[in-house]
Amino acid sequence: MSLFEQIAPQPDAGRPLAERLRPRTLDEYVGQQHILGPGKPLRRQIEQDKLSSLILWGPPGVGKTTLAHLIALRTQADFVPLSAVMSGIKEIKEVMAAAEKSRQYGRRTVLFVDEIHRFNKAQQDAFLPYVERGDIILIGATTENPSFEVNSALLSRSKVFALQALTTEQVTGLLERGAALLKTHVPANLLEQIAIYSNGDARSAYNLLELAVATAQDGEVLPEAIEELLGRKLTLYDKGGEQHFNLMSALHKSVRSSDADAAVYWLARMLEGGEDRLYIARRLIRMAVEDIGLADPRAVEQAIACMQTVHFLGVPEGDQALAQATLYLSLAAKSDAAYQALNAARKTVVSSPDEPVPMQLRNAPTRAMKQWGYGEGYQHAHGSADALNTMACLPDSLVGTEFYAPTNRGLEARIQARLAEIRARRQPPPESQS
Repeated sequence: MSLFEQIAPQPDAGRPLAERLRPRTLDEYVGQQHILGPGKPLRRQIEQDKLSSLILWGPPGVGKTTLAHLIALRTQADFVPLSAVMSGIKEIKEVMAAAEKSRQYGRRTVLFVDEIHRFNKAQQDAFLPYVERGDIILIGATTENPSFEVNSALLSRSKVFALQALTTEQVTGLLERGAALLKTHVPANLLEQIAIYSNGDARSAYNLLELAVATAQDGEVLPEAIEELLGRKLTLYDKGGEQHFNLMSALHKSVRSSDADAAVYWLARMLEGGEDRLYIARRLIRMAVEDIGLADPRAVEQAIACMQTVHFLGVPEGDQALAQATLYLSLAAKSDAAYQALNAARKTVVSSPDEPVPMQLRNAPTRAMKQWGYGEGYQHAHGSADALNTMACLPDSLVGTEFYAPTNRGLEARIQARLAEIRARRQPPPESQS
């Protein structure tokens, strides 16, 4: 029998919204599909009641305690919850003694320790012999990295499952259920603002919703109440609509125009509106290759480093990387010469026949191919002192065509001089000119 089943009261208006909406089945559970999706090992263990000791690691409000409740509802073992905040070594010893006695009578004990990182190493050591003997199946929940906060011996006997912050869409869906339960109309855009502000923490979002509903007028929550509650202005933003594209267009064109102040303003508008950070990072990479190119090749390095930083740090720390990359790209020398070169080459490819690859550029892996002239006339660049040769690499009909026209801005000024030298060397000798 589950202890949670014994003590869980029926839903009532006096309980916090997060408790009233706590899922009762795995199918009602939102998020963490990477470990709880159909066929995933942890889901199978829960459904088959064949758990082993595990650590649930994740940020606040993502469902660690809820998952423990679901395990409590499914398991046939004695389920004992223990809070590291409220318990000490005395309580641990009492639970361990009861678990040892239960095992002698053929009953298993699943011990859920909330905030296990708050137990010191000596307190955690008290669990170890009971885990080893199989007296208890330990489920620990923590917001801290288990590698640093959980006894290494205990950690080696447990499987760590990393839970992820809920997405804005997932939290918004939970809030819609909450608003319906509270019989209050909350406009969809306001629910999304609460979800964005909660930063993936469902419990925080539920608490904010309850506070907002307390201010409702005639059964409806007004934008002014949300602004006062969140302590900030609500931004007009629709991540799937025109505002989304308008703001990105403004950001892109400000970067292209080297207006750093405007670029960081439009970036801030998108961040405050809850735009997907990785979407912004991808667009910054596009700006680096389209509008800066070889005028500053480090621009694309900065943009890709920004994307990796955003992915690694998340919100809000990763936002600073977006700001840094935006400013770098705004101030970098600009050139779309590489972009235009590819467009020009593609236009030629589409509008002209597919010319055969010149014989001097073809490999000749067989004797027959050498006899047919494959590779004849090939000049190995490293055979000359300056690694430059006069061999034509375009089809005969396109010899002399120039697709790339570098600017005189940034590094491309040096590239321009180098390209002029190369092209001059490749000019056919006078006797072969018509």
